[in-house]
Amino acid sequence: MVADAAAAEGVELMRRWLLWVPFGAFALLFAVVASGLFRPADRTVRSTLVDKPLPAFKLGAVVPNKPGLASGDFGHGQARLLNVFASWCVPCMAEAPQLMRLKAMGVPIDAIAIRDTGPAVQGFLKRFGDPYARIGNDRVSRVQLSLGSSGVPETFLIDGRGRIVRQYVGDIQPDQVAGIAAAVKAAQ
Repeated sequence: MVADAAAAEGVELMRRWLLWVPFGAFALLFAVVASGLFRPADRTVRSTLVDKPLPAFKLGAVVPNKPGLASGDFGHGQARLLNVFASWCVPCMAEAPQLMRLKAMGVPIDAIAIRDTGPAVQGFLKRFGDPYARIGNDRVSRVQLSLGSSGVPETFLIDGRGRIVRQYVGDIQPDQVAGIAAAVKAAQ
C-alpha cells in the first residue's frame, strides 16, 4: 500500500508539472519574439563586389552638360567615389552637402542616376549643388544591381586600379567626411 501511495503521489506530481509545460513553452516563445523586437537584425544589404574589380558598364549622359559614365573611366591611377543617387530620393538630398564638402576637399566624385529623368536631375543639381564630374543614366537600375547596390544613396570607393574598396550604405553623414577623404587618398 505504501508503494501504491508513493506511486500515486509521483503521478500526481508529474501531472502538476505537465500543466506548466505549455506555459513554459509560451514564455520561451514570447522571450524569443520580444528579443527580436527590441534588438532588430541589421538588414543592410552589402555588395559582394567589395575588394573586386568594378563590373563593366557604359551609361549615357542624363543631363546635357555632363558626360555619361563607363567602367573604363575608373582605374587610371586615381581613386574616385561612385555615388548612386536619384533626384526623388530624400536621403540623397540630405547627403548633398557632404558630397559638396568632399568635392571642395579635392575628392573626385562620379554618379549613377537611377530611374530618373534629365530635367529632374538638372533640378536636383541646381537646388542641392553639383559635386559630380560625370553622371550616368541607369534608367532600369541594371548597373546599380550589378554593383550590389540595393538602394539610394549608396557610395562606392573605387581605387586607382578600378577595384571597389569600400561601400557606404545610406547617406553620408557630416562626421564621415574626413574619414572618406582620407580613405580616397589612401586608395590611390
